[in-house]
Amino acid sequence: MQGNEAHGPVGPDVWQICRELIPERSVFAFLAEHREALFPAGMFADMYPSPNGRPSYPPQVLSTVLVLQVLNGLSDAEAVQELRCDLRWKAACGLGLLDGGFDPSLLTYFRRRLQHSRDPHRVFTAVRQVVEATGILRGRRRRALDSTVFEDAVATQDTVTQLVSAIRRVAREVPGGAGTVKTWCTGHDYLSGPGKPKIAWDDEKARAELVDALVTDAIAVLARLPDQELGERAANAVGILALVAGQDVEPAEDSDGSDGRWRIARRTAANRMLSTIDPEARHIHKTTHRQADGFKGHLAFEPETGLFTAVALHPAGGTDHTEGTVALELLADETGPLDVFGDTAYSGHHYRAVLTEAGHRVFCKPAPLKPAVPGGFTLDDFRIDTTAATVTCPVGHTVPLGDPAGQRLQRKAFFGELCTGCSLRPRCTKNKLGRILTIRPHHARQAAARRAATDPDWQAAYRRWRPPVERGVAWLVAHGNRRLRYLGTLKNDTWLHTRAAALNLRRLINLGLTRANGTWALTPATP
Repeated sequence: MQGNEAHGPVGPDVWQICRELIPERSVFAFLAEHREALFPAGMFADMYPSPNGRPSYPPQVLSTVLVLQVLNGLSDAEAVQELRCDLRWKAACGLGLLDGGFDPSLLTYFRRRLQHSRDPHRVFTAVRQVVEATGILRGRRRRALDSTVFEDAVATQDTVTQLVSAIRRVAREVPGGAGTVKTWCTGHDYLSGPGKPKIAWDDEKARAELVDALVTDAIAVLARLPDQELGERAANAVGILALVAGQDVEPAEDSDGSDGRWRIARRTAANRMLSTIDPEARHIHKTTHRQADGFKGHLAFEPETGLFTAVALHPAGGTDHTEGTVALELLADETGPLDVFGDTAYSGHHYRAVLTEAGHRVFCKPAPLKPAVPGGFTLDDFRIDTTAATVTCPVGHTVPLGDPAGQRLQRKAFFGELCTGCSLRPRCTKNKLGRILTIRPHHARQAAARRAATDPDWQAAYRRWRPPVERGVAWLVAHGNRRLRYLGTLKNDTWLHTRAAALNLRRLINLGLTRANGTWALTPATP
């Protein structure tokens, strides 16, 4: 049953008696005045469908606490402590001087309701509706896109730890799993407690034997679990065990796997799971020199106003959530054509085509071409006519552009003997057979994008409107928010939307957000 604020504050109303002590244009003062308008009670009705039972703590107050919590990068316990002791927090939440707040676990329960509701991002949606009501984005048709790494909340586990943990989870979650583990597992006493097996870890042979035994146990458990329909938690436990039993191991050097002997693989599996505690966290390569473990956050940013128009958080591994793919998600709710700014991660030919077909102008920096010889000629130095199927090199030699098997997927041009004795060969190729060009189906589109990027007006627009998104990234990760506090994509994506909403609200307040006669408006401060 949904609670409300009708009971009033406990003790003197802090906002009434301390109004002069709280800065006028602050988030605290704004929430104290307009909390109910921003988060009306009806906004949470679907989260409390039953009219029976004990009334919940008012969700309007909990939403206000969430906003202040993510704005300041606090844990649940720290947020409740601020609510008990800081007059600004009490005023923002409509509490009295003697109000002791609530237990920190209530924030966990509220987030859980929020995450599994029909609109987990309703706090972001509420602030976005305020943005739309003010009209601040009207006529502003630029969006800058970027992504950033968020580090996971758990430690990366090695293969042995993952195997032990996954088998223990099956014993806990799967009906009959404990009996299967006890009967068929011999490599370690999984039911005795957590922790690694006790072996001589500096002994390479002992480590190899342990890995072999653990993988054998995992396979035995998967093969001999009772045949039954599993619930979500049990199915997840079995799936995790199957994954960790195969992602880091391979048959021993003198084995094909049929004799059941295994070793640590001499490679890193693609999309490798890092921890059984948070199975969705992944290795992230933001750049070739920067690596991390966790998730990747994506944002669309209006560069003139400094407002987030959309955010998203996804696991870093795989190809389903690359920057180009998520760009379409970030712009899905936009109406009308936009000028879209992004770095090379957003310049893929497919996403560029989709954005262009939607009417957007794309200012995404094309990926640079790599010459066959350092400092030498690139693809753009050749005259390529895909219609006439010819390629002309910088010195003037023309060769046909082949069409293998009539597929027109990758077409090749072979210069062969024409490169023999050519004065420009040192700048063109090191191949003994001469220069070979590979032309892909999207060549014309990408070449046009590279030509457009050389235009001074294009470069001026990119330099002006792309960099502000870095400020938005800095705001998101400030106050220690680079490291996530929660497990899984759903929880962290909900947190990211709430943080973006809080930052948008703070930005609007700084721009003069007010409410008069039931209408949101921006009133700049009088100098």
